[in-house]
Amino acid sequence: MCKFTPFAILIYMNFSDGISGLEWLAIIALVLAFIVLWHLILRALAHARHRQEEISAINSRRNDPAEYAFIVNPSKPGAQQITEHILAFCRAQGVPKPLVIETQLDKDGEACAQEAIARGAQVIVAVGGDGTVRTVAAGVEGTNHPLAVIPIGTANLFARNLGIPLKLDDALRVALSHGSRRVDMGCMSLPDSHRAKDRHGHGFLLISGIGFDATMMATTDPRLKGRMGWLAYGVTGMKHLFDRKQIGTIAITDRDGDVHTFRDVQFRTFLVGNCGAIPMVSLMPEADYSDGLLDFELLDTDGGIIGWANLAQDLFYQTIWGRSGKRLGSVGSTVDHMQGTHAEIWLNHSAYAEVDGDLLSQTKHVSIEVHHRSLIVRVPRKPAQFGVSTSTSQSVSKSEQ
Repeated sequence: MCKFTPFAILIYMNFSDGISGLEWLAIIALVLAFIVLWHLILRALAHARHRQEEISAINSRRNDPAEYAFIVNPSKPGAQQITEHILAFCRAQGVPKPLVIETQLDKDGEACAQEAIARGAQVIVAVGGDGTVRTVAAGVEGTNHPLAVIPIGTANLFARNLGIPLKLDDALRVALSHGSRRVDMGCMSLPDSHRAKDRHGHGFLLISGIGFDATMMATTDPRLKGRMGWLAYGVTGMKHLFDRKQIGTIAITDRDGDVHTFRDVQFRTFLVGNCGAIPMVSLMPEADYSDGLLDFELLDTDGGIIGWANLAQDLFYQTIWGRSGKRLGSVGSTVDHMQGTHAEIWLNHSAYAEVDGDLLSQTKHVSIEVHHRSLIVRVPRKPAQFGVSTSTSQSVSKSEQ
């Protein structure tokens, strides 16, 4: 029985009358394009079914008459109107009047969350983009108080990855009702920094990194980002494609506690993921919010623009097929993936670091660790699916012990 592998097709090409090699290559390209298109269609249909199930689940949830605090980023467009809508929604749902605390330049989401808890709030709700959610989560982590999210940012990656609705009223129904899950948080610290906060560590929920990605964020014009969103990073990144590579030593502790040390490693960027999905790309398909592991991915290129083009194709390959690694035959690019609980990086030259898109200082020493299931988040799925049934922080504590 003949198997139509690419190798078999190439052999058959030499013995086929009337069909040239280029025509066969065109046929193969069309078949591969059809496979990719069919895969995308199936994913879209699955997403549509999932969305209908979640809408039904949201509508069947029970309100939780807890004490709520909404931490609002007032710099977001329409923040005042959104806050007024939230208060009206709470009144309509019979929820006690919540606290509303706005972040300030000298008072981030972490400080606001700590203030809310001190004032008796049982559920903390972050109203803003991923930066606001990250800092509020840092203040809630480890307290057994649920975190809810009202996503009003540019990308809203945390909400997208957990299936939290982007529509305001749907997000509010999730925030004000029973149903939570525990998720991991990562923590990045810069031991050589003169800032105490850098040495203590910055919590993150999504993807953090050192190198090319952080340089893009450091040099992107905020006005350009305001106009173009995430595309602004791509425009700025073009200017840094051929910057000097990072060189250093990387030590990763795996799930069994064994330390793997790699010396004199060259790379463009080193990414750390608690989740793996960003707009249009899955950087770390195996990343799981609650597995107690971080996903580490080292990306590098050689050969000029060809290497970058191959790296882009490798990342597209990961996105389509849902597994980390390079395409067969890919040259000029490196995609090395490993999971673990801790990593230390010592660089020969200082580089920018970032957590969930928030820029940190330049550094030569980075330490990263995971805090397993340290954060409780209200999500749209039924609590039984996650083994957590929660209302206030007290019931969360009992159900999780």
